[in-house]
Amino acid sequence: YSYPHFSPDGKRLALLVDTGKGREIFVYDRQRDALSSLTFSGGDNLNPVWSRDGEHLVFGSRNAAGSRVNWIRADGSGETQVVLESTNVARPSGFSPDGRRLAYGEGKLDGDIDLWTLPLDTSDPEHPKPGKPTPFLQTLAVETGLVFSPDSRYVAYFSNESGKFEVYVRPAPGPDGKPGPGKWPISTGGGVSPQWSPNGRELFYQGLDGHIMVADYTATGGSFSSNKPRAWSDRQIRFAPGVTFALAPDGKHFAVFPLPEATADDKGPAHVTFLLNFFDELRRKVPAGK
Repeated sequence: YSYPHFSPDGKRLALLVDTGKGREIFVYDRQRDALSSLTFSGGDNLNPVWSRDGEHLVFGSRNAAGSRVNWIRADGSGETQVVLESTNVARPSGFSPDGRRLAYGEGKLDGDIDLWTLPLDTSDPEHPKPGKPTPFLQTLAVETGLVFSPDSRYVAYFSNESGKFEVYVRPAPGPDGKPGPGKWPISTGGGVSPQWSPNGRELFYQGLDGHIMVADYTATGGSFSSNKPRAWSDRQIRFAPGVTFALAPDGKHFAVFPLPEATADDKGPAHVTFLLNFFDELRRKVPAGK
């Protein structure tokens, strides 16, 4: 399981499931305690993200020729619409608050990932009309996980430009799709998968040790500042390729994939045996020439 994402009303959770025959998109209904498959392709699907109306999802899919970003009804009815095709690997990460722009990362064969956004007209939600994809940030580093702030003025993402993954904030895309001036580091000691709190004061991310971290921030005028991050919980969660936690719309709860509980054997004392002068003992027991 990976890439959990809450619906806007918090009642459902989309996630990616490796079935052994492929990676499929599933939807978990919290009220009914029911998990159902939304795709049955047996292929390689990626990163489900809810639309702002809570009735649709976008997700990536890839094959040998490249990838697509697809639009589908969350109840499984209707036809799947393709809103983007790419010769690289497109991974959706989030919508702008008004639902008119989709953020995604585009991965290349050499491992580089850049940040892009896609204008999307959803006035007819059954037939969305994509605009022209626009690059947001293209460098030699890996940048991914682009998400918009609740007031749409900023975006957060993570990048390995410093030599390890850290979380950064930049101004949101302007009319030309490019960021405005300014860049603010958020994480210290590494971080991935940023997620904005709806209260407009906190930015969460996952530390490289598996803890959910939170940084308080203030944004006034064109100025953005954040405090030193702190652990939101003592509990570590699974750290694996892909997102392993999701912030609920109330900003107070997370869906997580926890680490397995330690067994009694795991918690017991460790015993280590050191073999000293091993080769001397070997020569004593096995005479030369044998």
